[in-house]
Amino acid sequence: MIKIKEFVFNPFMENTYVVYDEETGACIIVDPGCYETEEKDSLITFIKAQELDVVKLVNTHCHIDHVLGNQFVKDAFHVPLAIHALDEPVLKAVEAYAPNYGFNRYQEAEVDEYLEAGDFLTFGQSKFEVSFVPGHAPGHIALFNREENCCLGGDVLFRGSIGRTDLPGGDFDTLISSIHEKIFSLGDKMVVYPGHGPATTVGEEKRTNPFCAIAAS
Repeated sequence: MIKIKEFVFNPFMENTYVVYDEETGACIIVDPGCYETEEKDSLITFIKAQELDVVKLVNTHCHIDHVLGNQFVKDAFHVPLAIHALDEPVLKAVEAYAPNYGFNRYQEAEVDEYLEAGDFLTFGQSKFEVSFVPGHAPGHIALFNREENCCLGGDVLFRGSIGRTDLPGGDFDTLISSIHEKIFSLGDKMVVYPGHGPATTVGEEKRTNPFCAIAAS
């Protein structure tokens, strides 16, 4: 069974996820936004307390708030960083503008693996399928498991809102298409764990989201 632990890090209140296989303790870290020492310590403390084995680091997309802890995680756990290739320029740009947001100690991390739609991420006896969901960022991906009704959606869909599209590489129509075609198609019971704010379900957002609601199936 997949277990999901959420941490809220950095001034952007970004959700970092430790996702682990309950049977084996194998886990992946998704979108590490940890920057301050106490944030990094809380991540390490949880992983050690649960006796987890970190096998991979994944970015759903590479805006600054989701990648601040990339190099820390790579150094601490000696794991590869996996992203969609289209978001690598987004990641490379962070180093140039990080000081403007006060992140003067940001460390750029090199990409080790590229993920594409249809790929599977396996950790222990659990796995996620990769979905390509651009619109908020050009190489945005989501990770989902249909059997356990869980989706790590990054900044695509929020409870009552959607990801912003005014950043470089963003496009409103593309984002709405991604939500309708890729996220809503996962079924009403699918729980979406977003990059900011509380979790929601596909069914709830289909009914009530003011930006992308459609008739319930």
